[in-house]
Amino acid sequence: MHYLFEILPSLLDGLKLTIGVFVLTLVGSLPLGIVVSMAQRSRFFVLRWITNAYITVMRGTPLLLQIVFVYYGLSLANIAVLPRFEAAVFTFVLNYTAYFAEIFRGGIQSVPDGQYAGSKVLGFSKWQTMRYIALPQVIKTVMPSVGNEVINLVKDTSLVYVIGLGDLMRAGTIAVSRDVTLVPYLLVGVFYLLLTMIFTLIMRYIEKRLNYYR
Repeated sequence: MHYLFEILPSLLDGLKLTIGVFVLTLVGSLPLGIVVSMAQRSRFFVLRWITNAYITVMRGTPLLLQIVFVYYGLSLANIAVLPRFEAAVFTFVLNYTAYFAEIFRGGIQSVPDGQYAGSKVLGFSKWQTMRYIALPQVIKTVMPSVGNEVINLVKDTSLVYVIGLGDLMRAGTIAVSRDVTLVPYLLVGVFYLLLTMIFTLIMRYIEKRLNYYR
């Protein structure tokens, strides 16, 4: 028990960083995902091509490789030198924007064409149609899929250790190497499990609230 209290402060510090990456990624990638999904429906071929190429690259390459490329590759190419935390958040936002864009694209396509036609007859602009007719339905439809990505994000944050960030996973790894015991990893697993359970309950609550107003 004494050992647990010794390693707990370092694990909690790592947990703060993990939650920071998680929250900033969601705040950045969710709205960007909506924007990119609408860009995929643009009448301009070049814009559609760029967004589709971006999504293909982000979804077709490992997130771990993307983190390494942004942090190490950009500096080696003399493009930009990003601090570790900013590089991690930037990469996560890019990656999860692509996944959320695909989710929202599917939701937008699920809205019946008749509703778009009806809004046009009523004199709604494309923005008004999206804002008042399509998006409220899309959000309800895609919320289960968004919830799955949120849970994946909780676990994916452990990948930031590869660039030396002191997240929860790295804190546990340091303690394991120093003390030659698997107890820190067990605690790390408990923390991740608690986080996934908490966010699962939150997403289910949001789904129920949205269904209540259906």
